Amino acid sequence: MAQIRLISWNVNGIRAVHRKGAFDWFQKTQPEIFCIQETKSHPSQLPAELTQIDGYHSYFASAVRKGYSGVALYSRIQPIAVKYGFGIEKFDTEGRIIIAEYPQFYLFNIYYPNGKSSAERLAYKMEFYDAFLDVAESLKKTGKSLIICGDVNTAHKEIDLARPKENEKVSGFLPEERAWIDKFLAHGYLDTFRLFNQEPGHYTWWDYKSGARERNIGWRIDYFFVNQDFKSQVKNAWIDADVMGSDHCPLGIEVSL
Repeated sequence: MAQIRLISWNVNGIRAVHRKGAFDWFQKTQPEIFCIQETKSHPSQLPAELTQIDGYHSYFASAVRKGYSGVALYSRIQPIAVKYGFGIEKFDTEGRIIIAEYPQFYLFNIYYPNGKSSAERLAYKMEFYDAFLDVAESLKKTGKSLIICGDVNTAHKEIDLARPKENEKVSGFLPEERAWIDKFLAHGYLDTFRLFNQEPGHYTWWDYKSGARERNIGWRIDYFFVNQDFKSQVKNAWIDADVMGSDHCPLGIEVSL
């Protein structure tokens, strides 16, 4: 059985992370699969060292709107097929979705919408969640396992953010957003980090402006999920909170195939 490591990171601008030298961390870590969210760029805007990385196959989904959203996948293992989107235009034009098929599993790399800006964007976010679940359930019926990662933009439980009471009416911790995660998990999916760590104080995003990271006033809104049948193959899950360069930090899992 082979052991592989998968890393997910909302970089909040791949070019910015590259300029800061933070992308060197990926080169040193050398995971088998590296998923990035919020690239804020089109491949044509990127230098060759970000699009042609030795030993990796590279895939990019970009938003129609410039400098917005975007996801990228770097994979040592060449996927059987790669799909960009759910097949629903209003979601696919924002460049939030890469679905890669591998021999043993489907990998979802997704930058889920943020609902803070308006009631319309919150409604869009909830519709996106449901569209994602429909696609996940349809692919699960093929018999392959699912690995789902990305910035979900919702903290699930009170343990998943430093100040739950103050944020009960803030998108990212609203009752309907948290209830959707409950519904998703009830369909037979697992939050991999909580398989290994039940302690508070572990977060993946901190507000830049307030200096929240230094005080660890954060939110755990980035996840790796797997379907229940894949549980025994997940050997570890972690958060790399000491890796700088973005307002999010990387997280990872190790699986046996």
